[in-house]
Amino acid sequence: MKPKLSLVIFAAAAILVAAAFSGSHLLTARAAQHSSGFLLLPPAAPAGQQVLYGHIKSLGTKGGHLELRFDPAFLLSGLTATRAKLEDTGSGEVPNDTYTRDESHKLLTYLMSPTARVTVLTNEGTKGISSTVIPVSELVRIVQGKPNHHKLYEPLDSGIWIRVRIDTVREVDQQYKP
Repeated sequence: MKPKLSLVIFAAAAILVAAAFSGSHLLTARAAQHSSGFLLLPPAAPAGQQVLYGHIKSLGTKGGHLELRFDPAFLLSGLTATRAKLEDTGSGEVPNDTYTRDESHKLLTYLMSPTARVTVLTNEGTKGISSTVIPVSELVRIVQGKPNHHKLYEPLDSGIWIRVRIDTVREVDQQYKP
C-alpha cells in the first residue's frame, strides 16, 4: 500500500514541477514578446475557434453591426511553398521561404467584434518595427483608406491572421513579410 502512495505523491510532484516550468517558459516568451514589441506567432485558437490567414477586402458597418469581408489564403513555407509555387507559376523560387497561395478569391463574411484585439505592424520614429495594438475603429479607418493614428510599417496587403469563433472575429494580427 505504501509503495502505491509514494508513486502517487511522486507523480503529483512531477506534474507540479512540469506545470511550473511550462508556466515560467510562457511568461518568459510573453516578456520577450513585450520587450521586443513584436509578436512571435499568431496565438493558437482555443477549442471552438479557428485561426485563418488571408486578406481583408472590406470592413464596415452593415445592418447595425461591423462586417468583415475576408479572402482566405494559405501562407506556405519550406518544401510545401516551393512545390506550390512551381505548380502555380512554373518557378520554384520562393523568396524568404514563404509563398501565399490564394486559390479562389471567394470572400467569406464575418461579424467583427467591436472589442476584438487588433495588432498591426508600425514603424514610428526611432522605435523601429513593432507590433501595436489598435482599436477596431482604427482598423476600420485603415481598411477604408482614411487617415489613422499610426504609421503602418507595410500595408495590410502583407496578410493578416484572424481568430474566429463561429462567425465572429475575436482577434486580428498583421503578418510580417520580409
